[in-house]
Amino acid sequence: MANPRMASPRKTVDRFRERAEMLDFLLEVSRITSESLDLDKLMHDVAGIVKTVVSFDLFAILLYSEKSQGLRIRHAIGHRDGVRSLVIPLGEGIVGVAGQTREPLLVEDVRSDPRYLNALDAVRSELAVPMIARRKLVGVIDLQSTNPNAFSAQDKTIMRLIASRVASSIENAVLYRRVDMRNRTLRTLSALSQEFSSILDLDELLGRIAAAVRTLINYDSFSVYLIDNEKRVLRHRFSVRFDERVHSDNVPLEKGLTGAAARTREPVRVINILDDPRYIPSHPNVHSELAVPLIVQDRVIGVLDVESERIGAFSEDHQQTLSLLAPQIASSVENARLYEELAQREQRMDQDLKAARNLQKILLPRHAEVRGLEIGIRSRPARDITGDVYEFYEHGGEYAVIAFGDVSGKGPAAALYGALVSGLLRTLAPRRRSPAMLMQSINEALLERRVDAQYATLTVLLWDPRTRLLTFCNAGGEAPLIFRNGEILTLRSSGVPVGLLEDRQYEEVEVQTERGDAILLYSDGVQDQLNEAEKHFSRTRTLNLFRKNGNERPQKIADTIVTELDNFREDTPITDDQTIVVMKVS
Repeated sequence: MANPRMASPRKTVDRFRERAEMLDFLLEVSRITSESLDLDKLMHDVAGIVKTVVSFDLFAILLYSEKSQGLRIRHAIGHRDGVRSLVIPLGEGIVGVAGQTREPLLVEDVRSDPRYLNALDAVRSELAVPMIARRKLVGVIDLQSTNPNAFSAQDKTIMRLIASRVASSIENAVLYRRVDMRNRTLRTLSALSQEFSSILDLDELLGRIAAAVRTLINYDSFSVYLIDNEKRVLRHRFSVRFDERVHSDNVPLEKGLTGAAARTREPVRVINILDDPRYIPSHPNVHSELAVPLIVQDRVIGVLDVESERIGAFSEDHQQTLSLLAPQIASSVENARLYEELAQREQRMDQDLKAARNLQKILLPRHAEVRGLEIGIRSRPARDITGDVYEFYEHGGEYAVIAFGDVSGKGPAAALYGALVSGLLRTLAPRRRSPAMLMQSINEALLERRVDAQYATLTVLLWDPRTRLLTFCNAGGEAPLIFRNGEILTLRSSGVPVGLLEDRQYEEVEVQTERGDAILLYSDGVQDQLNEAEKHFSRTRTLNLFRKNGNERPQKIADTIVTELDNFREDTPITDDQTIVVMKVS
């Protein structure tokens, strides 16, 4: 702000008749402009200082950019907004010539000077004074008036002296602003690295990023688009406008400023979107835009885009700031996006497993009725669905085929292989009355549909209700246990699991059962169950439980074994699929 001790312009001639007064004024100028490194305040103070000694209608301070090799208005009074976004190359216009020659340029009537760039139709005279610090062009102070011959030679001299005093202060303020912006960018980058790397919710992450960028760049709209290479579009993922979530359309990769940033892999900054035919209208009143590609491991994954209703709202410094932040933002977004995809896949998998579990409940019976037998069943998976197999097929009441198996592994793969075994059993069982022949056919069919590292242990029993004769064939599984009069009869039978080796022959064993006999079939997930001490439930404990409870009803026996399993394992997860089938001869 101007010092109140400074005189009004009409007293300038009288005031500076004495050299000492001029020196006092310049010292005051130096003092005022050296008090602050705030660029906006400093320029406001310079405008006030000039106003006290030289009258003007339009005022501007233009700063020089080596990168663009031109001058841009940084502070202005009386100029239209559109003029502020213009870059004036050195050598063009009154200010461009002053900057190039590094000498003040006074034009008494701009209508007679072809170099004049029309800022306002009413302007008649102009005075442009370069600011030089350490032999470098800092910028130009430009005064314009609606009166011809408004500026004198003495005004030119005074402005040259003022410019020489304020040039270093403005350069220092510019440098300080850049350093401060870079420091704030680095602090934001550090925050991104520490905080955002742990945020895996993509919406939350993008909201935090929008807030962090706002501390560095004043925008009206912030958006993130992610590339869909299959459909060749930038898919809208997140937008805020004036701090409210909004929705934007997807953008084809071949169109728009965001599409250009993605294709060229370079930032795209537009001072006035009305001058750029690539702009795709998104919101009314938008005038400037900055789009920066997000690149991870040399692969463009999306574009970060900011918009403003002000013309020329985004500077080269803003572009550099976002370019510096972009790699960390891209990495954080990619991690969150991959996590989101994984979560969606897991959700779909959970839905599929739930559907498979419901279907398996239908395919694997919880209850069974076979003439001459009372049956109890308990089955539970180690994961969502089980790889254990048990089936009951009656043939007109004459005989029944009972199959009990355990597929290698667990989870969906084991369950699908188990479904294949069940399907083959349903198809082949009516055609093969001999358990050994049925087992051989199952083995051959599985080998025709060989699945690496998949096989099944299987026990097939043929039950004749009229004679109570039980004929069974075993392929790598536990042979049936029979409880009779307080004792356990252990049957001996062996064979190679089905689906493993070709040209296998299987043997049959016949057992004449008696009324009251209880027959136990169980998968190895029962005896292999671990507890917290990593001890197995064991076959011995299973046999003792069967011996102790063999006189109970079949379902009660199965339930008791499951209860004892849970008491044994406590909080230890179920180690493997567990299935128990108890049959009692009635």
